Amino acid sequence: MSDSLNHIFYDWITVHQDFDFVLPIINMDVYQRLNVETGEFGKIIQPKFQHEGSHCSTVSIAISGHRITMSGNPSKFDRLDNLEGIGSLDDCMAVFNRILLSLGLPPFTKCTKVWYGQCPETKKNRKFSDGAIFTRIDVTSNKTTGGYAKDYIKGISTLRYRNSIPNLYTNGCTCDWKSEKGNAPLIYSKVYDKANELDLFTLPKIANKYGRSSEQYQYLLSLRDYCRAQGVARFEQSFKAEVLTRDDCRYWGLFDETKLKTQHQEFRDIDARLQVTAMNLESISQQLLSNNVCGTTKAANTTAMYALEWSHGKIFDFSKSQVKTHRARLRKIGIDIKNIFDASRFSPVVVTRAVEIETGELAYPHWYQRPTSNHLRLVA
Repeated sequence: MSDSLNHIFYDWITVHQDFDFVLPIINMDVYQRLNVETGEFGKIIQPKFQHEGSHCSTVSIAISGHRITMSGNPSKFDRLDNLEGIGSLDDCMAVFNRILLSLGLPPFTKCTKVWYGQCPETKKNRKFSDGAIFTRIDVTSNKTTGGYAKDYIKGISTLRYRNSIPNLYTNGCTCDWKSEKGNAPLIYSKVYDKANELDLFTLPKIANKYGRSSEQYQYLLSLRDYCRAQGVARFEQSFKAEVLTRDDCRYWGLFDETKLKTQHQEFRDIDARLQVTAMNLESISQQLLSNNVCGTTKAANTTAMYALEWSHGKIFDFSKSQVKTHRARLRKIGIDIKNIFDASRFSPVVVTRAVEIETGELAYPHWYQRPTSNHLRLVA
């Protein structure tokens, strides 16, 4: 695994498994379906419940007949924060399994085989397995921006990711990518200011639980200040059931998780296309030439004219081949003429790896409480 992939970890998992025995009842309230015509009773269903860990962390567990479904953030469970999370699915599942065993439930197991079950002719054949099956996996990573997280997020909010349209939140601290219809059925991607997230969500919870003078709250204040000084931009992607099925990443133990991390790395590299700082013919033409997007000055100037017309409000017909060609060229330097031009996003700030905003991997301070088997061991 490449070094860059080692900085990627998991933020949320939803997984289920069907066991070949009736699961124990651990919930005080259960219900069972009754067919009033035949008098037959269906499986016993235990409503989903929240299992609490320390520091306001929770996971949800649902038991229905022979199936256990579990959902939550293994990188956050029993920890004050998840600035750095768990980097392997096996270790994430170990956290879930410790919880299940503590409740007297069987642990999830790895899949060893997959088979098709019999279904009515009118329905598509279903796949079954003898182990745990993922229906959602969130992949996460951090980048430093030298203290310019909001400026960085504002910059990348001008770029499309695959076929998704960027949406910059009104506070400027988050940008997500969705379809033209406003949804994300396969992969939901977002980047946000981690220090702002700690301020909005984590710190208030810990203040209510332990008090503002507590060791826990003071630790998180220091972590918030560190994230703010470093300008930590948090990249998160939620891989949903359909895309996990398509990419054959559902069955625990039967796929290479670097598939997901490699896709996430592509998302992390979105800023590589953000290079133009001034909307003028000369700068755009120069970028097109220096990046080998266009082979001649004439071609570069022609493409640059499309960007200038776009900046003045022109709407293009994207069914025309020449418009598609020029749009493809401009996207390689961070300009997408299919988006509505927003002058507020084209600021003098440059996002590169060596100039005004230098991005890089986050180095954790020596006092940071990193995830371990017990989640609370300090870094040596």
